[in-house]
Amino acid sequence: MTDVASEPAPEAVRERGWWRVVLATLLFLFVPMTPVIRIVLPIDQAFVLLAPALAACAVAGWWAGGRLPLALMWIALAGWVLVMFTSAGGSFAYLACGWAVLLAASFASLVILTRREEPRPFSSQAFAAIGVTLVLAAGATLATKQGATTVAQMVSAEASKRSEQSLAEWRQTTGSKEWGNLFAGNPDAKTIATTMEAQLEAAPALASALFPSMLALESLIALAIAWAVYHRMGRERLGPPLAALKDFRFSDQFVWGLVAGLAMVVVPGFGSMSVVGANLLVFFGALYVLRGVGVGLWFLSPGRVMMALLIVFAVVFPLVLGVLGVGLGVGDTWLNWRARAKPKT
Repeated sequence: MTDVASEPAPEAVRERGWWRVVLATLLFLFVPMTPVIRIVLPIDQAFVLLAPALAACAVAGWWAGGRLPLALMWIALAGWVLVMFTSAGGSFAYLACGWAVLLAASFASLVILTRREEPRPFSSQAFAAIGVTLVLAAGATLATKQGATTVAQMVSAEASKRSEQSLAEWRQTTGSKEWGNLFAGNPDAKTIATTMEAQLEAAPALASALFPSMLALESLIALAIAWAVYHRMGRERLGPPLAALKDFRFSDQFVWGLVAGLAMVVVPGFGSMSVVGANLLVFFGALYVLRGVGVGLWFLSPGRVMMALLIVFAVVFPLVLGVLGVGLGVGDTWLNWRARAKPKT
């Protein structure tokens, strides 16, 4: 009889296919540099989040038996990125780097601790890491004298600075002779330019109010990309591969975060807590939009042409997509659409 215990364990197979990961990474790095989004997103240099997240995955992989040189390479790269970012920025840069390091440390610790049992899926560990980081960051802020006021001032000043830079660039562009000729022959173009300028002026207030939720969403994307990239480079698995968007789901208990946020915003009497409610709505609303889109893709099973048309629709009508996504996503909490038989047509 063959001794099963003596047989070598099969080598873990790396995930294949780079083009989706590369595309997602490029979008994550370059979309935050666009004018309005640059103001609203907390960290416009997205590699400040991505590099430590990659280092966290590499360290967790080394702890599980992976390659030490890979972990050292990503740690060195993350350190270089953070040093360069803080040397070129002000006090907000230190705040952003502190969050990135704390997030990476929390994520790596959770992956290492939970891997002793059965490896957990990415989403549960990422949500837990973001929650732990938020609690630690809030605790450190509240424990410092006037810490909350100082952080709020730093966030507001950074958003205002970015807004001023984007406004100056936009006004310089639209004040050129070419744009003047375009405005003379096309009144709609001038309306669009004026609307864009108004959005740039209003963006700092929105960025300051929604800073926690946008930071959490940006961190979630950074961790997801780091997880996907690591499993195409590292030998040791940290957990199951990322599911396709059509299979995206999370705990049904998250619906109470959406309900709580809606209550704080709609019901009178919450006062300053309405800002907390708005952040809950943005964070959990974005998750349910993704879940709803996943349900839609599961039902439609679109080919390449249909998928391209859906992407164009999402870009042109984002609000419509958001409403439909939230409706399908919240409905999936109780109806579990994807457990039903898929229609033939």
